[in-house]
Amino acid sequence: MKPRSAVAAAFVLTLASASAVAAPGAAAQREIDGLMQALAESNCRFQRNGRWYDAGDARHHLQRKYDYLLRRDLADTAELFIERAASRSSISGKPYRVSCPGHAEQDAASWFQQQLARLRGHR
Repeated sequence: MKPRSAVAAAFVLTLASASAVAAPGAAAQREIDGLMQALAESNCRFQRNGRWYDAGDARHHLQRKYDYLLRRDLADTAELFIERAASRSSISGKPYRVSCPGHAEQDAASWFQQQLARLRGHR
């Protein structure tokens, strides 16, 4: 390969890898906002690292984690938000839990996936 071709190929690969991770589009942002709103409006409690928090405190915590991911282009879909922010502690690795009145306690990842399905109309 000629030097000029090698430089061009490297440039194309750099662009391709940079575009592989991007900020969320409008639809994904609406879904993530909807997930945060569903949590904030729920009467559920949210457990992280063995301590229970009300829905408002949990939403605030997840918003901070999401903002961190946004600055690094690491949450461009609702699924990635659930996986990287709403499922487990970044510090301890322990799964988050959700407890809602009248329902069995469950992993937060499952709860958020159910909320996402509702948002998408897949009841």
